[in-house]
Parts: sequence; C-alpha cells; structure tokens
Amino acid sequence: MSASNASASGQFILGDITINRLGFGAMRLTGKGIWGEPADRAASLATLRRLPELGVNFIDTADSYGPAVSENLIAEALYPYDGLLIATKGGLTRPGPDIWAPLGRPEYLRECVMMSLRRLKIERIDLWQLHRIDPKVPRDEQFAAIRDMQKEGLIRHVGLSEVGVEDIGAAQKFFHVASVQNRYNLVDRASEDVLEHCAKAGIGFIPWFPLAAGELAKPGSILDSIAKRKGATPSQIALAWVLKRSPVMLPIPGTSSVKHLEENVAAAGIVLSGDEFRTLDEHGEAAAK
Repeated sequence: MSASNASASGQFILGDITINRLGFGAMRLTGKGIWGEPADRAASLATLRRLPELGVNFIDTADSYGPAVSENLIAEALYPYDGLLIATKGGLTRPGPDIWAPLGRPEYLRECVMMSLRRLKIERIDLWQLHRIDPKVPRDEQFAAIRDMQKEGLIRHVGLSEVGVEDIGAAQKFFHVASVQNRYNLVDRASEDVLEHCAKAGIGFIPWFPLAAGELAKPGSILDSIAKRKGATPSQIALAWVLKRSPVMLPIPGTSSVKHLEENVAAAGIVLSGDEFRTLDEHGEAAAK
C-alpha cells in the first residue's frame, strides 16, 4: 500500500486550530532510551521533513525527549512551521535513559515552557501539555501556574497527559482543557471512560502507543486476517481501528524512518467496515482483560 495523505484521516479543531487527525509523535527521533542524539541524525531529520509532504500537520513532542533533542530536531527540520501545529509537553525530568520523574513545582513548569519556546524558536506554544501531574505538589498549584502562563500569552492551548476524568474536571476550573493524552490502543482500553468524556466535551484525545496490538498481531489472528484481506499490515489495521473509534481521536504514531512513516500515513486511507470494526473491537477488548 502506497503512502496516502494524512488528510484522509479527517480533521479535528483543537481549540481554534484545524488539524488532520493522524499526527506524528516525535519521541522516537532521539537515541536509545529516549536519551541523547539519534543514531542516524540524517534519518530523523528526513522523517520530519517528509511530514508536511504527507499532510501530517500535528506534531507532538516534549522537552524530556532527549532531553531537548526532539525539540531541537523539529526546529532544525521544520521551522518556521508553516501550517503545522507543534505541541510539546513539560513536567518530567530525566535523570537518565528510560527514567522519568515528575516535577510539578510552578517555577520548574515555567522553566519548561521558557526553554521549549527557545528551542522551538517561537514566542507562543500552540499546545502545551502537562506531561504528568506531580503527586508531590498540590494539583491546583500546577494548574494555576499553567493558567498564569496562558494569560501571559506564552501558551495558546493547554492539554493534560495520563489523567482521569476527575483530573480533567479539576483542571477546567483553571483553563480550558483542549486535549488529553493517555495510553490507548486496540488492546489497552484502560482509558475508555476518559475517551468517552473527551468525546462528549469535544476534547481532543491523543492516544500514545496507538499501534500496539499484543497477541492480536500474531499470524493467523483476526487482525492478521483482516490485514491480509486489505493488503495492509497488522499495525496499519490497528491504527485504522483507533481512527475509527472516535472522531476526537488524534493518534500520533512515531518513527525515525521515512518508510515506516509512509506506512503509518497510508493507514489513514484504510476503510474498515462496521463488521470489521466491531470484530476487532470485541477481540481487542477480550485481549485487554
């Protein structure tokens, strides 16, 4: 299947910005353990530069990817971001490879925003997301700091990551929650209640790890058989299912390979029938238990 265009995934208005629903997650552009420079820097830059050509206009990153490496690569490859929504996150520190530690003190969150602005070479972040709510800092203090930065004009829209419905309600007292980024895929359905809440409220739901299919990816599975019937890969079908699951779904599969990127974008053009969707849904739900 040749690469199509991300516009085939449909559109979503995030705050006041219209984007194609199939986006790109920039975590995998960095080195092993999401740490340091990529093994093949040229490949990472080529992947980023291919995004606008494929209609991908929503890119999700974080200051902790590298740390700083992902944001720097995005700026090098794509600045001044014509027609692109660059979303970033802050609130996690990186003591080492594959180690993530929340830090939600207001002064640190402000430092996160200021440094992201510098690295991305912009004056306002279109979507800034709190990477995690720090359990050691009162939640309202973190939300108040974000509200203040939005009022200053440093942040245009605000999102949250790995939160529950109650967290969203608490945050809404301080700012409009434009997006929620939780782990979600065909076989990981722990955030179904959050997704349903976002759908009712018109909040963009950004599923991270959207390609995962677990046991369903094995040869001979229902996912495998549907993929073969459509001339696609199991990952493409898993992504097509995620896109069909809800109109507020904004998946961000990531890669540092142009070939893999084109394969992911091609999933936007795959149309699952109602029966195919329901069958995958049932098998995925069973596998998630």
